[in-house]
Amino acid sequence: MQTMTNVANQVMWNRLISVVEEQAQALVRTAFSTSVREAGDLSAGVYDTSGQMLAQAVTGTPGHVNAMADAVAHFIRRIGQDNILEGDGYITNDPWEGTGHLHDITVVSPSFLDGRFVGFFACTAHIVDIGGRGFGADANSVYEEGLYIPIMKFADKGEVDKTLVNIVRGNVREPDQLIGDIYALATCNEIGHRRLIEMMREFKLSSLDSIATFILDNSRRATIEKIAALPASSAEGELRIDGYSNPVDLRVKLSIHTDHIECDFDGTSGLDKKGINVPLVYTKAYACYALKCAIAPEIPNNAASLEPFRVIAPENSIVNALHPAPVALRHVIGHMIPDTVYNALDKLLPHTVPAEGAGCLCNFQVSVRPRTDEPAPEGTVRSEVLTFNSGGAGARPQFDGLNATAFPSGVMTMPVEATENVGPVLIWRKELRPDSGGAGQYRGGLGQYMEVGVVEGHEFDFQAMFDRVDHPAQGRKGGAAGAATTIEQDDGTPMKGKGKQFVPHGRKVMLSFPGGAGYGSPAKRDKHSVKRDLLRGYISADIARSAYDLTDADIREVNAAIERGEDI
Repeated sequence: MQTMTNVANQVMWNRLISVVEEQAQALVRTAFSTSVREAGDLSAGVYDTSGQMLAQAVTGTPGHVNAMADAVAHFIRRIGQDNILEGDGYITNDPWEGTGHLHDITVVSPSFLDGRFVGFFACTAHIVDIGGRGFGADANSVYEEGLYIPIMKFADKGEVDKTLVNIVRGNVREPDQLIGDIYALATCNEIGHRRLIEMMREFKLSSLDSIATFILDNSRRATIEKIAALPASSAEGELRIDGYSNPVDLRVKLSIHTDHIECDFDGTSGLDKKGINVPLVYTKAYACYALKCAIAPEIPNNAASLEPFRVIAPENSIVNALHPAPVALRHVIGHMIPDTVYNALDKLLPHTVPAEGAGCLCNFQVSVRPRTDEPAPEGTVRSEVLTFNSGGAGARPQFDGLNATAFPSGVMTMPVEATENVGPVLIWRKELRPDSGGAGQYRGGLGQYMEVGVVEGHEFDFQAMFDRVDHPAQGRKGGAAGAATTIEQDDGTPMKGKGKQFVPHGRKVMLSFPGGAGYGSPAKRDKHSVKRDLLRGYISADIARSAYDLTDADIREVNAAIERGEDI
């Protein structure tokens, strides 16, 4: 094997990143679940023979990919080095050795070049249903949350385990979708494998050892240099959020050392009785992501660039739930971890991190069935429809927050058309929510309004997965809080922010998703930006007056521009 120059190694590094991005896009194109096709709730990566992640796809979520960074080592340990064979495919949805809950399927495939084992491809996708109680927080243990697939072979030397397929099909509500997604996961790994072998032949490589050393050594060195440039100090941060029946307190002590940063979640609330608990692997994923975004965003994500960010938490705290704790909605708590970390980091690196945002995704699942209060008309069906939505992101030190944008998960909001296409669900309204972004020198991002119903002749269970109902996002440096989440039926019947709730025939669910908080005093916001927000409908005239001191003359100017169809 020839000795590679640094330039050649850099070219191959970039090539690996493009390989795993093609792997991820293959999954998007072939997946059955709308959560993958439309929202991008997935991850893809390539690993060396010891299970160290060398590159990840740009498409995907940090919760998936950063958790998956640890997962391949579990596959190696469970399958056994001597049992890793060409044509194999391995599978699991283990929350503690995968990506945090049973609704994520991870498939790992070994890659061989001319009969020699050279590495792995892995990918993860969120699936619509895994059986049990369904996707929600209602379970009292992981045993109630659905079908558990231990780390095992999905395919043995190219032969798919039909017994496993039959067991899976017999235990889920959407068997065609789920089996289709598993085959899509295996296929996208195969796409990655083909592109890797092409690259290795082009560069005359017999193994990935040399490029792996180059990637990992340079990533670790660059990350540690970023950390070493920071002041060696520590600070504490906390965040109170809704929880299920009682509020949850997240607490972290952030300590910056010369060669690593430690997040210690001692003092955080204990386990919840319901399924909002978080395995440590998912807590690590989002704590590391938050730090990496703030400190070393330009360094590609891999095992070495993640290693200097270290996370500890007391066992059986809500952020280090042990088996058999219920964990189905681990994302509701997990997505709040970056705001908690930033509440500490803001004390050490002021004017660096954003204000608090909506945090967790504003997801809900609708279980539709024929009406039961009287005979249902012909043609009614049963269906499970999952939709991903977002509140507003927090304002940043120099910019407004993003409207209806998922931070930290990064997944996309599903189009109404895609949601309505998979079942008899009707989205009557979906639009930005004026005045929901917290006032500030930089305004918080807006949440959304949604009105959700079903086709005539059906009723449904509405599985809520929301937060920020009682504890809206808080601003920084004098910025105002974002608007809280609200949920009720269209007749005024109140609904809970979490849990499965029955909605009778003819009723709709009315949703207001939360806004991000503001950054800096509203008095410092320039008048032109306030007028522009008013013209675009982001704020009302009342807020323009009360929060930003806009005069009646200014408001008349904006109204005149609206009538003329002009910008400000």
